[in-house]
Amino acid sequence: MSNITAYNTPTVNDSSDRTIFNKVLILSASSGAGHVRAAQAIERAFTERGAAEEVRHVDALEYTTRVFRNLYSKAYIDMVNHMPDVLGWLYDQFDKPWKNGRRRLAFDKLNTRPFVKMIEQYRPDVIVCTHFLPSEIISWLKAKERITSPQAIVVTDFDVHAMWLCHYYEQYFVALDETRIHLEKTGISPDKITVSGIPIDPAFTKKRDKREMRIKHGLKQDETTILISAGGFGVGSINNLLTSLLQLQHPAQVIAVCGRNEEMKSDLDRITAGLSPGHHVVVKVIGFTSEMDEHMAASDILLGKPGGLTTSEALASGLVFVIVNPIPGQEERNSDHLLEEGVAIRCNNLPALAYKIDRLLDDPKRFARMQANARRLARPRAAFHIVEKLLTLKQSAH
Repeated sequence: MSNITAYNTPTVNDSSDRTIFNKVLILSASSGAGHVRAAQAIERAFTERGAAEEVRHVDALEYTTRVFRNLYSKAYIDMVNHMPDVLGWLYDQFDKPWKNGRRRLAFDKLNTRPFVKMIEQYRPDVIVCTHFLPSEIISWLKAKERITSPQAIVVTDFDVHAMWLCHYYEQYFVALDETRIHLEKTGISPDKITVSGIPIDPAFTKKRDKREMRIKHGLKQDETTILISAGGFGVGSINNLLTSLLQLQHPAQVIAVCGRNEEMKSDLDRITAGLSPGHHVVVKVIGFTSEMDEHMAASDILLGKPGGLTTSEALASGLVFVIVNPIPGQEERNSDHLLEEGVAIRCNNLPALAYKIDRLLDDPKRFARMQANARRLARPRAAFHIVEKLLTLKQSAH
C-alpha cells in the first residue's frame, strides 16, 4: 500500500474572497527522514492555513520498482552507517550543475512509470517537491507538456546540490541568502527563488516553557540538558557518543532519542543500566517520538549530525549544536554554515567530546551568545511562508 496521506480542509462558507487551491500534491522520497518530515510540515501548514480543498502527500518511491526503491532508501541508509566516505565522494561527483542530468533522467524515467501515471491522473493545481527525484520527473513531464501543474521545489539542506537543478519549475524555496545567490549563479531566475528557511513542523512555532517541558518529561529543573538524536530512522551510533558523554565533569542530563532503531535502544538501555545511582550524568533513553519539539524545548544542547531538518528544528528551539561525525557532503556543508554563524562547535575525535563540552559550559557568556545566534537564524514559520508565497503566485497568475 502506498504511503499517501490526504486531508480535506473544512468547507468555508465565504470563499469568494479567498485564494485557495483545489488539489495540492506534495512529493517526498523516503531516503532519510528529512525529506518526508519537510513534506509533512508543508502538508500541515496547508491544512492549518485552510489553503486547499485537498492536500495529498505522496512518497514518490512507493511508485517505483522494488530495486530502485531499495537503491534510494535502504542503500542510502547503509552507506550513511557503513560507507560515509563513499557517499561523500558520490555527492561531490554529482555536484556539477547541468551535467549528468540527461543520463540520470533516463535511468529515473525507466523506474518511475507508475509515478508518472499517478501524476497524469491526479492533475493537481500545484506540486511541491521536497526531494530532487520527483522534481526532476515533474520537470520532464512539464517539458513534454504532459502536465501543466506549477512546480515548487523545496531544498531541504542549507546548501543546494546540482541534483536539485531543474529546467521547468515555478519557484525554488531555499534556506539562506547565500543559497539564493548560488542558485542565481547557476542560471535560476532571481524572481523564482524565495528564501523561506527549511520547513519544519508547525509545532516548533509555539513558545514552550523550558521548566514546564522538563517537568512534563521527568527531567531535573536546573541541570544542563543534552539531546542526542539519531533521526527518525535511528541512523548512526549513539552508544559511542553516550559513552564519551559519561566522562563530562559538569553535571548533566542526557535525552537519547533512538528513532525506530530498536537495537540501538537496547544497547543504550544496557549502558545506562550499568551506571551507578549517583552518577553525575543522568541518561533518559527513548525510542521514536512525535514530541521532538518538546524534547528540544527542554534541552540546552543538541549533539549529533546536522541534517537540514534537525538543524532547523534545533535553531527554532534556540539550541547550541555540538557537531559529531557529519556525513560527508550535505552535512559537512551544513556544519560549515553553523560554525560560521557561531551556533556550533565541532568534535572530530570522540575521546575529546566531554572535554570540548566542558570547556563550552565553563564559559556561560559564550554559551549565551551561541543560543542568541541560533534564535537569530531560526525560521520556525518556514512552512507557512512557503504556503503564503504559493498562494500569492496563484493569485497573481489569475
